[in-house]
Amino acid sequence: MVTPAPGERAYLDHAATTVLRPEAREAFLEASAAWGNPSSVHTAGRRARGVLDAALTRIAELLDVPRSWLIMTSGGTEADNLALRAVPLGVRAKDPSRSAVAVAATDHPAVLATARALADGPAPFEVRELAVDARGVLRPEGVDAALAGFRTGVLSAALVNNETGAVQDIASLAAAAHAHGALVHTDAVQAAGHLALPTAEVDLMSLSGHKIGAPVGVGVLVARPDVPFAATSTGGGQQRGVRSGTLDAAQAAAFAAALEETLAEREHRSAEVRALVARLRRGIAEIDPAVRFTLPEDSPQSGHILHLVAPGADTDALLFLLDERGVDCSAGSACSAGVTQASPVLAAMGVGDAASRGALRLSLGWTSTERDVELLLAALPEALERARAVGSLLR
Repeated sequence: MVTPAPGERAYLDHAATTVLRPEAREAFLEASAAWGNPSSVHTAGRRARGVLDAALTRIAELLDVPRSWLIMTSGGTEADNLALRAVPLGVRAKDPSRSAVAVAATDHPAVLATARALADGPAPFEVRELAVDARGVLRPEGVDAALAGFRTGVLSAALVNNETGAVQDIASLAAAAHAHGALVHTDAVQAAGHLALPTAEVDLMSLSGHKIGAPVGVGVLVARPDVPFAATSTGGGQQRGVRSGTLDAAQAAAFAAALEETLAEREHRSAEVRALVARLRRGIAEIDPAVRFTLPEDSPQSGHILHLVAPGADTDALLFLLDERGVDCSAGSACSAGVTQASPVLAAMGVGDAASRGALRLSLGWTSTERDVELLLAALPEALERARAVGSLLR
């Protein structure tokens, strides 16, 4: 029997936030010593500007894009908001006929909610939500319909779904969209460190620091220079006038350090994580054959997320019981104010509310080990039994 040591925990929620990398922490602390405003022309300001410039140059090199394509943000949510609000407005200002946006129905709330908000303004956009199949993959006929008529200005789909790990064929999607004159954005927040990033295929790409081992509060929107942005905030005109405000040199340095480590170890680390997830899948199936894995093994997926549904189990009880046994995990996105609710992602994949009860998302990252798998598998049988007892009382 596997018994956790005092204070020992298995962290299986890397899709929400991964562990801060030592290299990122050190880079942040070192850069913090340059305390001037990077926009100031005095010695302290120039020192801070030097730190910032070095970080931005390194990020651009790692992503294989010109530095001018980088817009630093507070994270993936802000990057998505710029891509799905400022860009559609900018596109329509240039071409009034481009009054529609298209987004994957399974995308993160930072994309979906932002796109839907465009439909509520005084000059509303048409929001075209792209349907997916049971594997979470976009239906080609839906993409074709959304692009028909040359009215869609921006099309967005996450490279890796944050809840299920489903992967989209962004290259094919971009080719179709570009043929219809639409710009393409991908939220690649969950992809970094697990898949090659499609910087050459897309016009806009969102990344978030705390998913790769940088501190919370920093992200990047990669945007081609010909992408038109409307001004959604005003100030000093920093970053192409898209996002005014004093740039955080220390956060940029931490992001650069985390990105360098993440990309350097991607191939071997993603293989290790896939092996751990495969062991999790086998172990869970042996513990409870009734468990349904949301994505089949041969479905396109990132490899670091395992999403499942335990029929009859109450999700909140299951999470609480696993937490009590030293396992940190979730049911899905951590961006819903801590509220566990029916999953819009599963609904879009054709899974009803009743069938999605007992959902569990296990996500691994750069610190994951065999021990994490052992602790989860040891805690799961009792947690499932008790969560089903709670579920039977609530039915």
